[in-house]
Amino acid sequence: MRVVVVGLGIQGKKRSAVAGSDLVATVDPAVAGATQKHIADVPLTSYDAALVCTPDEAKVELLTYLLGNGKHVLVEKPLLAEAGNQPIEKLRALAKAKKAVCYTAYNHRFEPHLVRMREVIASGMLGRIYSARLFYGNGTARLVRDSAWRDRGAGVLPDLGSHLIDTALFWFGRPTAPFRLFSASCFENRAFDHVSFGAIGSPLLQMELTLLSWRNHFYADVLAENGSAHIQSLCKWGPTSFTLRRRVLPSGRPDEDTVTLVQSDPTWALEYADFKRRCDSGESNLDNDIWINTALNDLAAQTRAESAR
Repeated sequence: MRVVVVGLGIQGKKRSAVAGSDLVATVDPAVAGATQKHIADVPLTSYDAALVCTPDEAKVELLTYLLGNGKHVLVEKPLLAEAGNQPIEKLRALAKAKKAVCYTAYNHRFEPHLVRMREVIASGMLGRIYSARLFYGNGTARLVRDSAWRDRGAGVLPDLGSHLIDTALFWFGRPTAPFRLFSASCFENRAFDHVSFGAIGSPLLQMELTLLSWRNHFYADVLAENGSAHIQSLCKWGPTSFTLRRRVLPSGRPDEDTVTLVQSDPTWALEYADFKRRCDSGESNLDNDIWINTALNDLAAQTRAESAR
């Protein structure tokens, strides 16, 4: 498969490296090393798919052009439409009409311990799931504040919050209750740099995300009827561990197994391989994006209402 990378920031460079010999062109109006400045300058006959790694505002227009020309697309998360779902629904219809795949990249679905958590939950060994608490933090507040485009809108909410919402979808399916904002703060930035929210349903979901965690960190705690499961960190920030605890009745120290990994981040290569498989089978994932977009827009509206008080 011949691919073009559109946008040569951090993500675009990662995607270019993973694409390897599949890469036939790069597009970026501001990066000197790009082979073209605009996607329309790349001959349509020279590529089959595009990896879109641009700021959010440019995505819908780019995807409309690419899908309209029958090109498969991997687009970096999140795929957002602040005015509602209609733009994403149009992309879904266009992809179907042109028989092109549109896949929004959530690379953490390929993180080994997140996959392990999904398998444990799906196996039923934990019994009824009571609650899940997820935290995702990095220390990029100053980089975001100094960026020409990142410190605006709902800030960390769509950036890291989209990962946590997608992780909940990956593990549990769609929540039984709507997401509620718990707190939204601008400690150092103009846009929100620390947010917590959740869904008071079954299971109870509690999520916290921040740009103010000076050591990058992820954790997840799932509490259930027959025990609990816990993740500490991601491969890119490793070591990362998965701990499974089996409840002892009526009470007592649980039996515990821990798997620890020390390895480089495998998610980019695994996701690219999965994208190529999707291109062969015709699997898009825009239904997920429509639901995630609704959830993020609802939460963003709650943050604006909170700020106006």
